[in-house]
Amino acid sequence: MSADDLDGVVAAPDHHKVIFENDAVRVLEVTIRAGDITPLHTHLTPTLLYVTSGSHFLRRDEHGATLLDTRADPDFVMPRVLYSASSPRHTLENTGLDDLVMIGVELKGSAQG
Repeated sequence: MSADDLDGVVAAPDHHKVIFENDAVRVLEVTIRAGDITPLHTHLTPTLLYVTSGSHFLRRDEHGATLLDTRADPDFVMPRVLYSASSPRHTLENTGLDDLVMIGVELKGSAQG
């Protein structure tokens, strides 16, 4: 499976929706409903995420190993803004009671491959 096939919009279209795109950026609305698990996908360009609704989540790598489980920190509060240089193959499970909703601004021309 190629990197393009695992792009969040292609591999997890129920959770990633393009709301704007030009030569410089692609803006996604990311919605992971309470209890949902995204299919395996990637985000290979630097991305700024603005969180409009937070929740606990579990991030796993392509082999199912846990990378992050926010429930491990009882005082966890979802940050309002997050930055990621690249997110290799992963799934995300919303383990909280609220939907996880973010606006992601992907910076084109900066692929980390």
